[in-house]
Amino acid sequence: MSAIEEFLEEHLISKKSTLNKDQYDMLIRYNQFLQEENKKYNLTAITKELEVAKRHFLDSLMLAEVESFQKSKTVLDIGSGAGFPGIPLAIAYQEKQFYLVDSLRKRVDFLLDVIGLLSLENVTAIHERAETFSRHDLYREKFDFVTARAVAEMSVLSEYCLPAVKIGGHFVSMKLTDSEGELDKALKAINTLGGKVEGLFEYSLPGDKTYELIIIKKIAKTPDKYPRRPGMPKKRPID
Repeated sequence: MSAIEEFLEEHLISKKSTLNKDQYDMLIRYNQFLQEENKKYNLTAITKELEVAKRHFLDSLMLAEVESFQKSKTVLDIGSGAGFPGIPLAIAYQEKQFYLVDSLRKRVDFLLDVIGLLSLENVTAIHERAETFSRHDLYREKFDFVTARAVAEMSVLSEYCLPAVKIGGHFVSMKLTDSEGELDKALKAINTLGGKVEGLFEYSLPGDKTYELIIIKKIAKTPDKYPRRPGMPKKRPID
């Protein structure tokens, strides 16, 4: 048994994600390929096997603790980077369709290689800026579940993500627990964009910090003016 499989088997106990041998093998191959490509493209600062298992794989799979994820059929990962949380979730939940969006071509090329390597038929990688992605009719307000990890502050992140969420769907942001002040500042943006904070889910990674999932339900249509042109959400957040 590999260190990754051993670690996840121990720490996924009582969690909603369960992995079989084939899925563990996919995660191991994913990590091996990540380490090889990281030497060329600097995809992640986390390279030790157990740290990858904890801070990338286990952390990604914590989204499965959210009820709205379990009920979703289409999942969008904005700013997916090296594929977190989208790829581990796609490996664990092959009945769901995942869309991974990133603005850097090299990262999308890496994601396409991972999709091919693991024969993931339920994953689509898209090279697009977050600000322009949901302006396409094909993607605007089409997703059951949208998430992002370590991309931007909540007010900015809400403008990136909420326009892609269908009414009745959810946007879930992965944050450190010191984000409460950040959330308070983002309430106007969330409301303006058609969202409502539904709850928080707090969790800890073994020997690490405490994190929380901020759960926002889409209750109204996002005004047509959002998201604004590239750079504007960050330059002038809704406040």
